[in-house]
Amino acid sequence: MLGLGAMGTALARAWLAAGHPLTVWNRTPARAAALDAEGVRVTDSAAKAVAANTLVVVCLLDDAAVEEVLAGTDLTGKDLVNLTTSTPVQARARAEWTRERGARYLDGGIMAVPPMIGVPEAGGYAFYSGSRQLFERHQETLSVPTGTTYVGEDAGFAALHDVALLSAMYGMFAGAAHAFALIRREDIDPTSLAPLLADWLVAMAPAVHQTADQLRSGDYTTGVVSTLAMQVAGMPTFLRTAEQQGVSPELLSPYFALMRRRLAEGSGEEDLTGTIDLLLR
Repeated sequence: MLGLGAMGTALARAWLAAGHPLTVWNRTPARAAALDAEGVRVTDSAAKAVAANTLVVVCLLDDAAVEEVLAGTDLTGKDLVNLTTSTPVQARARAEWTRERGARYLDGGIMAVPPMIGVPEAGGYAFYSGSRQLFERHQETLSVPTGTTYVGEDAGFAALHDVALLSAMYGMFAGAAHAFALIRREDIDPTSLAPLLADWLVAMAPAVHQTADQLRSGDYTTGVVSTLAMQVAGMPTFLRTAEQQGVSPELLSPYFALMRRRLAEGSGEEDLTGTIDLLLR
């Protein structure tokens, strides 16, 4: 295990608790001291840690740190699992970089925060992509800290799924931020709005299935209840409400602009799926 930040430490402790022999290295030795007392083998170099086992798990700050840390190691014959957050392009390049050094590569994207690691009921999991054979070889071990979901032979797919889901999360946070801002200056307890907001978001979530079906079929009009034309007609109410409440519309405006552009293209009978195509450069 290379890297003992909050996530790396959580992963290490989960494997240790499950009885897996573990060798660790961290750039800052003090972070490894507590694990040393818990029974792991702590090395003073990444090269020594890599040499200790076939399965090498990396969880560092970024892709540049991965290259720097592994630069002086012998990866020949190793199975490298990279759980460092990266882009799909970086993951694919790192897979090739690994193959050139005689090792096998699996990329991962962790859909969990450190307190969820080692807690199955928390619902966390990690995406994995790259060699299916390599994933199946180590799936039992990789499943110890958190669930596993294999998403394809393309090494970049784990990072792509990771960022796609997190991007949707930030969109949800943005909508919630706007909702709370609208009531911020009113005599409304935000804790009374919160359950209504949470239930509403849960109720709207299944709409992603219809969006996916429409994208696959190319038919954006079948089964539409609220057409794009209807929704664009309603936008002034949202903007006027924000203005009257003294709230910036900056979280809504970009999406509203896409909706207007799609409508201008003559797609008023669709729902909102067509805005996705406008995002493609």
